[in-house]
Amino acid sequence: MSDLTSMLRARFLALSVLIVAIFCLLGVRLWSLQLLNGQQYTQQAANNRLRTSTTAATRGRIFDRNGAPLVTNRSSMAVTAPTYIKDDPELIKRLSVVLKISEEDILKKLNNGRDAPLDPHVLAIDASMEQVATISEHATDFPDVEVQALAVRQYPQGALAAQILGYTGEISDNELNSPAFKGYQASDIVGKSGAERQFENALQGVRGTTKWEVDADGIPKRVLSETQPQTGEDVHLTIDAKVTAQTEQILKDALAIAQQKGAKNAKAASAVALNVKTGEVVTLASIPSYDPSLFIGGISTKDWKQLNDPASGYPLYNRAISSMYPPASTFKSFVALAALNEGIVSSGKTYDCTGRWTGLGAQWGKWCWNHSGHGELGMTQSIVQSCDTYFYNLGQAFYEKGGKTGTPLQDYVEKFGFGALTGIDLPSEAAGRVPTPAWKKDWNANYPELQQWVPGDTVNMAIGQGDMLVTPLQLAVAYSAIANGGVAMKPHILQSLANNEGKTVYTYTPKKAHVEPTVSATSLATVHEALIGVTTGDRGTARGAFRSYEPLVAGKTGTAQVLGKDDYGWFVGYAPANDPQYCVAILIEQSGESSVTTPAARQIFEALFGQPIEQIIVNDTSR
Repeated sequence: MSDLTSMLRARFLALSVLIVAIFCLLGVRLWSLQLLNGQQYTQQAANNRLRTSTTAATRGRIFDRNGAPLVTNRSSMAVTAPTYIKDDPELIKRLSVVLKISEEDILKKLNNGRDAPLDPHVLAIDASMEQVATISEHATDFPDVEVQALAVRQYPQGALAAQILGYTGEISDNELNSPAFKGYQASDIVGKSGAERQFENALQGVRGTTKWEVDADGIPKRVLSETQPQTGEDVHLTIDAKVTAQTEQILKDALAIAQQKGAKNAKAASAVALNVKTGEVVTLASIPSYDPSLFIGGISTKDWKQLNDPASGYPLYNRAISSMYPPASTFKSFVALAALNEGIVSSGKTYDCTGRWTGLGAQWGKWCWNHSGHGELGMTQSIVQSCDTYFYNLGQAFYEKGGKTGTPLQDYVEKFGFGALTGIDLPSEAAGRVPTPAWKKDWNANYPELQQWVPGDTVNMAIGQGDMLVTPLQLAVAYSAIANGGVAMKPHILQSLANNEGKTVYTYTPKKAHVEPTVSATSLATVHEALIGVTTGDRGTARGAFRSYEPLVAGKTGTAQVLGKDDYGWFVGYAPANDPQYCVAILIEQSGESSVTTPAARQIFEALFGQPIEQIIVNDTSR
């Protein structure tokens, strides 16, 4: 019996110890929860009743070089609502009827999972007074739906310079996840193209914030704190609005003249004018264009399809910086400089042009554009008259020097910026192309029989054809190097930034565009004089358009052949020829010849120099 009692006493003692241990652990845990983690849980509880919403800042404005407004802001009556109203189907139906927007579209705007639940979603921009009155007078039928004034983009100059300025839109998922948009909110309106995209960080401003106290259902009850949004910085461009408006009209008129001459497919053109000493882009135009106001509040599906329809001519495309074309005879100036630099030819060397060149054999004969022949020509007259035969010979000489893999011509012209981005401060610039043996092999990777670089490749390149491609901007930059003693300045459209008080906070400093090419003063003088002869000489290919024009213009015509298209007309030049200030490059697609382009180029110079713009029709056989 005593053994049983001892055993029970031992078990009771062990159970007592266990119970005491459990209570001790519970006590320690309670102490930990109350004292050690109390602050943490108190904060979590507070967070559960606090929400933060944000308010978009007004975007900065955009001005031209003289202070003329290009993009400003205006007040718009916008209908907004928070995310949580999506759970009220009757409210969604009433909104659809009043706003004349489908229920599907309203839910799409409210159902964006990226958005904070208290951030107001813009359901409609530029609401009519009738719509505003309906929502305001029947507030109980539209709980939590508000009508508020929002700043939206305004274009005082209409569609002027649309491709330069660009357009805005709601930030996309990809942009929101991009490092470039770190700190942005899902409802932010951001630049999508042009200057709006390039200078987004300056234009965007800083969002305002509001801290709310909410109930258990997340519905806001009162404002706890608030910070006001900070307006974005104003961007001042180097563009001259007046000259750009004139340039756009000049291009439209040139296209109309080309069509009157029988070039029925002439529907697109572009032009750029640079200050050769600073790189400032004074005008840049691309036709056809578009109206950026279409994107205010979100572009309609119908308008978006129309803008991207091939029949529209792709107006969103900035042809001056993004389209690539064979430079044709405008490239001959650089082939001449390369030949002089490499010792392939002297300026006095002549070749006989009979109209057909057979330097690679009769079976590979090539026509000069003048089938009757130019006769015996030296370098100066070969540029003045744009003789293809002269440059066929130079192309053959370059091939013989470089062989199947050497690239003496390519290496030299690349120093003028061909085949590389100019670095202009606009998005979507194309780099052009300087074809090489390595490029051709890669390009024809699936066609071994086409991979070898042959003499004809270099010969074609020497007249700016074959696989050579440039943008109008590239060509203007390269010619500005000829005008500026061998130094090209980096093209730019940014002049300065100013804060919302009008104080300048940044001014652009001109920079060189690329590595300076090796070019002697004598070689530059030879080509320079030839370019003057193009516009003034008896046989100059641009003499008709520039006859009696002052100041003197140095320039070059070109007629590019594009497979399956009518010929494209080029002109590029600078003026005043003996003290260059501006360089202009202009291209008219499928104009049939450059005789339509040269009068338009003269008119752009007239606009730049503030002269009356004359309508000139010439019938030169220009190449």
